[in-house]
Amino acid sequence: MLKNSLLLLALFLLCFGNSNAQSNATYIIAGTFYDSQNNTLLKDQVLHIEDSEIKALLKRQDIPNNAHIIDLSSYTVLPGLIDAHTHVLFSQDANEDFAESSINTLTLVSEALRTLRGAKRAKSYLDVGFTSIKDLGNSGQFLDVALRDAIDEGSIIGPRVYASGPILSSVGGQIYGVSHKHQHLVGLEYRVITSVDDARNSVREHINQNVDLIKICADNIPNNTRLNSAEITAIVETAHQYGLKVTAHSISNQSAWEAIQAGVDGIEHGFFLEDSTLTAMATKNVFLVPTENSRNYMNTYSDLAGYTSEERDFIDGYLNRSKDRLKRAIEKGVTIVAGSDNYTDIKTTRGASSKDLFRAYFEAGMAPLDILQSATFVSAQAMNQDHVIGVLKTGAKADIIAVKGDLINDFVSSINTIVFVMKDGQIHLNTVE
Repeated sequence: MLKNSLLLLALFLLCFGNSNAQSNATYIIAGTFYDSQNNTLLKDQVLHIEDSEIKALLKRQDIPNNAHIIDLSSYTVLPGLIDAHTHVLFSQDANEDFAESSINTLTLVSEALRTLRGAKRAKSYLDVGFTSIKDLGNSGQFLDVALRDAIDEGSIIGPRVYASGPILSSVGGQIYGVSHKHQHLVGLEYRVITSVDDARNSVREHINQNVDLIKICADNIPNNTRLNSAEITAIVETAHQYGLKVTAHSISNQSAWEAIQAGVDGIEHGFFLEDSTLTAMATKNVFLVPTENSRNYMNTYSDLAGYTSEERDFIDGYLNRSKDRLKRAIEKGVTIVAGSDNYTDIKTTRGASSKDLFRAYFEAGMAPLDILQSATFVSAQAMNQDHVIGVLKTGAKADIIAVKGDLINDFVSSINTIVFVMKDGQIHLNTVE
């Protein structure tokens, strides 16, 4: 009698367990499926989702009876997008000076208010399909890390955040014009490096605060100083010992060259990179984050800044230089990682503003699928995260979006027509018809 009862109990638990597992499963039918790792579009794929992960890629005939199905057969399904250069804890108006805005933020805005504003900006990325962002400083004393942790624990809703903490820089940081008496204010926003030993210790400080990567200023333009090669080398060696990558803000070619020789993993901006520097980047597998803006964005910015027609003459030169640099980088075989660096309030959400990067890259001549790969798999790979984000495969996070339209022949319109956003298996947007 006891044996029969135990057998019935076991059968009951088995059936209940299977039923419970089935109830947690979701099957997403993709009309067109973007394989970001191989940079190609596939047809009639099915994603099997359980909890926060992709359990398998299937065909329609593999979907079990009575399964929970999300039918995206009229849309293109992609991995969640990644913006690899954000500053969600900083904002300025188009007609404001960066240094003045920075000092005002540090002295007139509490850290609590600054973080709450950053949380709103971060969520706006998720609203438009960015399920991950790499936040690169201008965020006070590790407020980006706190924001990341609040999102991870579910206290607030937002994208996956990879946080650098304060930027490591030479004297003055990027905040120009600060008098000697008030230079201590710069230290509230940047980790100012004073020696090679201090450079090593700064990385340890960041690691102790649980950052995801290290960002340095290879130059401080328009300030005149920059980290020297020995300091950068010390930063890179220490970071790499602890498994962290180092990316370098660089405007001038000289600063980029020195950072590359010191062993950094990436260059941010690189507006004036020469061919020899691009060749070195390709040889050493140093990625480039071209933080371009489109003509539409620049016109909007100029309107808000109150520029006259004569003051807008710089736009053509800026766009032509950016296009030329991006073209040469691609020709040299440099890895391109998509990043926006949009921190100016242009009277839309920060996430919507940052999606301008897709138009900018497209106008500069990048092919649609190459742009998508730079904002998914390649971006994740640059962070050693391509097993969990930026890709739709077994074991990856269920960070999934869907777009309406033709990505190949109408790229800009299509990538801006997001109809579905899922992060960690949770649906954040669903306007499927």
